[in-house]
Amino acid sequence: MAVYTDVTSAQLEEFLSRYDMGTLVSYHGIAEGVENSNFLLQTTTGSYILTLYEKRVAPRDLPFFVGLMRHLAQKGISCPQPVAARDGTALGELSGRPAAIVTFLKGVSVRRPAVTHCAQLGTALAKLHLAGADFTQLSRPNALSVAGWRPLFEAAGAGADTVAPGLADTIAGELADLEAEWPAHLPAGVIHADLFPDNAFFLDDSLSGIIDFYFACNDLYAYDVAVCLNAWCFEPDGAFNATKGRALLSGYAQARPLSAEEAKALPRLARGAALRFLLTRLVDKLNVPAGALVMPKDPLEYLRKLRFHRAVASASDYGLSL
Repeated sequence: MAVYTDVTSAQLEEFLSRYDMGTLVSYHGIAEGVENSNFLLQTTTGSYILTLYEKRVAPRDLPFFVGLMRHLAQKGISCPQPVAARDGTALGELSGRPAAIVTFLKGVSVRRPAVTHCAQLGTALAKLHLAGADFTQLSRPNALSVAGWRPLFEAAGAGADTVAPGLADTIAGELADLEAEWPAHLPAGVIHADLFPDNAFFLDDSLSGIIDFYFACNDLYAYDVAVCLNAWCFEPDGAFNATKGRALLSGYAQARPLSAEEAKALPRLARGAALRFLLTRLVDKLNVPAGALVMPKDPLEYLRKLRFHRAVASASDYGLSL
């Protein structure tokens, strides 16, 4: 989450007049994250999250996100629910941006995930995959999978080497290798694609819900697992914590065991996930809008993770029992 586009109280009050949400009490921008503009709203009926969609979110994809959140909730997944206006629509426009309001989910994200958090996250991810398996009325290809990485690299251009000497050559070599042998024909369906610790909430150390579905798409389930290994199982010093990896993978297997083919592909998928976040963070770092309330994340964190994955011999190095 972040704030790129400011909203005045008059604009917001006019926008809220379309809803049966009471009257506005307060609102403030949320600085975490890097993709959309987000605000915490307090009205006389409760708390809500307002999102203005920016950057990588195409307006044509918004019905997919809205429909998916509703579908997952019906399947028992705890996630925010889109709030419909009086005319039944869940999407509008505010400050020149597509906008939507979702319900507020109670809980807090963990800055330093423990083993128990990783285990619960793994199970929740598998249940999300199973719950989304019959969400077939809408689909959304993953624009940030392997076919989308070279355009990101080209967007960064010569700026890559201003972040770290030799970074452009490192990315070019990795990109060519992954493009040549990206796994295919693995089990696929709806994935979250961005399930970082700040997108999972806990209450009393129990997972209370998952938020921020604005990168959700149709792609490989095991790729989503690889995203989570990158996001949840590395320590601040850059070391991979195999105990956390084992907990996450074991938790996932409780609801949906990985196939032998998925396990074999996991190291390459983890490399791809690391490259994806290295590239998007690199482009973001090089293109922060003036005056935006946003904290760009360090792309070099994912360069270090990428180097770890290159040395992995098999999924057992992540803690998976083969």
